[in-house]
Amino acid sequence: MTEPVARLYAFAAILAVFFLTWAAVAAHPWSAAPPDPRIAALGAREQRVRRQSVEVSALVDRRWAAYRIALASRTAANARTATVQRRLVSAPAPQVRIVTLPPLTVTRTS
Repeated sequence: MTEPVARLYAFAAILAVFFLTWAAVAAHPWSAAPPDPRIAALGAREQRVRRQSVEVSALVDRRWAAYRIALASRTAANARTATVQRRLVSAPAPQVRIVTLPPLTVTRTS
């Protein structure tokens, strides 16, 4: 093999065989092993957990909405109470009057 063209053809053929072998191995022409039942169970559990997480998220959203409504009403009630208390505090206290009455006399006729 002293001729450069022959070497080039030999190298091209070896390279082609290499890539064809690589493609054949990557295509997995042999039969696949049966699936592991543990993997199938894991997939089913994953689906169940995903479903539960969606349900829990919906429940949390409902509870959070109810909490916000209750908080808004409680805040409004506290504001009303604070307003009433401010009015009571700012209103002048009634003046105390001391009244002296004459002594009570009871007269009976018999």
